[in-house]
Amino acid sequence: MRQEPKTAQLQIRVSSEQKAAIQHAAKQAGMDMSAYVLSCVLSVPAARFQECIEACAEQAAPSFALAELNSLLSALTPGEMRDAVAAPPSIALTPFLANYVAAMVEYGCARCSIALPAWTRAVKPLDEPAFGSSLQGLRLHLLTHSPAPFRRRNIFIDSTLGERI
Repeated sequence: MRQEPKTAQLQIRVSSEQKAAIQHAAKQAGMDMSAYVLSCVLSVPAARFQECIEACAEQAAPSFALAELNSLLSALTPGEMRDAVAAPPSIALTPFLANYVAAMVEYGCARCSIALPAWTRAVKPLDEPAFGSSLQGLRLHLLTHSPAPFRRRNIFIDSTLGERI
């Protein structure tokens, strides 16, 4: 996980017993108190989700980064999925990437039987269709076999979350 510079401070009041318990738990985890408390409060899957999205946006051809995002979302439990995708992408994405990520999240939420995060509904579907292959002969297959979340977003692919082409 990328280390962000620490520019702010948070103070909380705890009893002596609570402080001792936190110190003990942090020591058992091999962390300092700040790192331990942050690891308990901030969702690791959510941070990893945002890192994968940033990697997608940083690459001219994001196929490997999308595969990494696919691997992450495929491995999450329902609770982890809910935590991971609750917040929208923290950076601006191209319309194609925003729709692809939203479709992956929608597919993953359906797999986990959890509600869709509100931010996915705010992503406007693509105006023009995007196909997973430039081969004209595959278009009919892609049109008929694309998973529903991708079709709704005008993206036509032959595999989705948990699968590879």
